[in-house]
Amino acid sequence: MSTDVPTPSLIRDSVLVEPDSVRILDRRSFPFTRAWVTCRTVEDVAVAIEQMVTQSSGPLFAAAGGMVLAARAADSSGPSADRREALAAAAARLRATRPTNNGIREAVTAVLQAAEAPLGSGEALTPAVETAARAVGDRYLQRSRLLGAHAAELLRDGDTVLTHCWGESYVTETVAAAMRAGKRLSMICTETRPYLQGARLTAESLAEMGAEVSVVTDGMPAHLMSRGDISAMITAADRVTMDGHVVNKIGTLQLAIAAHAFDVPYIALVQAPDEQAPDAASVPLEDRDGSEVLHLGGQRTASERVSGIYPAFDVTPPRYIRAIATDRGRFAPNDLASYHSAAQPDLAAGTAPTQDAGVRSWM
Repeated sequence: MSTDVPTPSLIRDSVLVEPDSVRILDRRSFPFTRAWVTCRTVEDVAVAIEQMVTQSSGPLFAAAGGMVLAARAADSSGPSADRREALAAAAARLRATRPTNNGIREAVTAVLQAAEAPLGSGEALTPAVETAARAVGDRYLQRSRLLGAHAAELLRDGDTVLTHCWGESYVTETVAAAMRAGKRLSMICTETRPYLQGARLTAESLAEMGAEVSVVTDGMPAHLMSRGDISAMITAADRVTMDGHVVNKIGTLQLAIAAHAFDVPYIALVQAPDEQAPDAASVPLEDRDGSEVLHLGGQRTASERVSGIYPAFDVTPPRYIRAIATDRGRFAPNDLASYHSAAQPDLAAGTAPTQDAGVRSWM
């Protein structure tokens, strides 16, 4: 049984906070090139998030870094009232970039709370904001490790597991936990149009960990399920509502329906259901520019005579979901209220990431 599972470099080194900037690994071209986008202002960070320079949990780390830039600028700008207004404006701009995933909301809220004390005393904001931003990232990684341990217990040795899009540490920590337990998994990644996150990011990261990985087009999984080639399905969730709906990358719904039809268990991964989202109607679903589906890698792939439609997320009803794995354990979709009465995880326990298990160099 191996305990040494390498952390994918895509997760370990994706956002770096420098003395004068935030540098974000450009996931639109990874792994073919390792390029960085340098952001010197909050607006630069916001645009990078909107333009898909970083995806999955990357915007959480980028937003935390953006708040550090805002604090540094506010410290050099003037009186306390102006600093409060500047931080609030930065938070609002970052929240608006990708409204469906609530990671950005949670990151900037935590930073704003940490800024209250220095704002009230007139002290410099930057030290407190930097500490809070670092804590946001560390806590995210620790909770992902706990989530992965709970999810991995539902996977069996020898399973062939389908995953969709780029679930980042939710998926990699699940696979790592299974590998540490001596389970052999074969992973199948959808390519995930239009940015091919599954083919480029998920597949590369899982392969770097030592997993057996195959890539399929988005239209193939139902057929593979029908002939018994897939035994489980896991995806991250951008958000899970309190009534058990899973909001995730477009295409998750059709895969979940197929999995339900062929009795393939679908396990959704999320650190916690969102108390601020009682139902699916309360979650804003992002629609992106339809022209993005007409191109691939900068090359147009559709007729010049047509337009595109790009709903970026879909909603999977609870009847298609076997279980929801969180940092506090596994829950049925119709019992998510129990999450908030469950014992809080001990982030200092041995299941928390080791020093090299996450984005430790980002600040």
